[in-house]
Formats: sequence, C-alpha cells, structure tokens
Amino acid sequence: MNQPGVAVCDGGWQAIGMAGSASLQIDFDGASAKLVGNCGDYLARPGFWQGGAGVAACWWGGARALAGALRRALPPGGAGQHPFRAAALGKVDLALAQTAALLREAATWIDQHPGHDASAVATRVRLSAEATARTVLDEVGRALGATPFCRDAGFARMAADLPVFVRQSHGDKDFAFLSGQVAVGASPGEEQPWTL
Repeated sequence: MNQPGVAVCDGGWQAIGMAGSASLQIDFDGASAKLVGNCGDYLARPGFWQGGAGVAACWWGGARALAGALRRALPPGGAGQHPFRAAALGKVDLALAQTAALLREAATWIDQHPGHDASAVATRVRLSAEATARTVLDEVGRALGATPFCRDAGFARMAADLPVFVRQSHGDKDFAFLSGQVAVGASPGEEQPWTL
C-alpha cells in the first residue's frame, strides 16, 4: 500500500447514508500486487458466510429501530383512530417477526456447525432481512409521513443509513445463488428445506 501506484482518496464517498462510516476510496494505477489465494477463496474462507449472517442481524436491528417510531405513534387502543397506521404496524410486525425467527434459526445452525458451509443459511437470512428493511422503510414512511424524517435526528440518520447498508446485498443475484444452493440440497447438518 506504500507504493507510488496506490492513492487513498477521502472524497469518494458522496452518500448521505452511512456518511459516518469513514469509507475511503483507494485508487490503484500500475501498482504491483501479490496473489494470496485462488479464485473463490475469499468467499470460501472460514467464517465468511457466518459473518454475512451477522450483517443481516444488523440490518434487522436498523429496521427494528425505525419500526419503533411507528409503534410509539400508535398508542394502545389507537387502531380505531388510526387504521392505516395500525395496518402498517401489523405489516411491520410480521416482517420483523419472520426475520427474527430466521435469524434465531440461522444462529442456532451456525453455532452447531461452525465449520460447515453457511452460504445458504446466510444468504437466506440476508435476503429476509433486506426485504424486512425495505418493508419497514416503506410502511413507516407512508404511515408517519415526513415528520420523523424532519424532526427526529436519530430516525432520519437511520432512514438514510439503512438503504445504503442493505445494498451490500446483491438483489436477484443472491436469489439465484440461493436457488442453486437449495437445488443442490441441504448443507451438512441442515434439515431439508421447507419442513416443520
């Protein structure tokens, strides 16, 4: 990293979301490098996919924090006065509960199989957490309007950070990857999919 062909630039990050992450841009121009592994080694290294599942828990936590604003805006017994907020809270609760259950299941599997390939488990829980984050962002925003975005600094920061954070997902590429894992069969120690 200390060669003329490597330049660290601090002006590359333009996003409002995750602005506090201190992300830097590194430009390589004619720099020499040493091959440290084979193709695929980065994703296959021990712990990589387990860490990816941990990131999903962070996404879920961000979504939960935003959902709290909606929950606080609907007092007990207030569903009759605010039916659309109540419906939004129901959708948010379902999404958070589904992903929380999947996160707990993934954590249990990872703890019981620390050396196994966790790619399917991690991809599944990441896709679920991403969908939950999108649901929460949409439902909370529609139910509460601009007020929390404009008057609550913590909410506004999380609402800007979370969409950038979940873009670590690869969208349909991740769904295609998951389908390949499911088609091959369950990971060692994992139950067959879709059983109770």
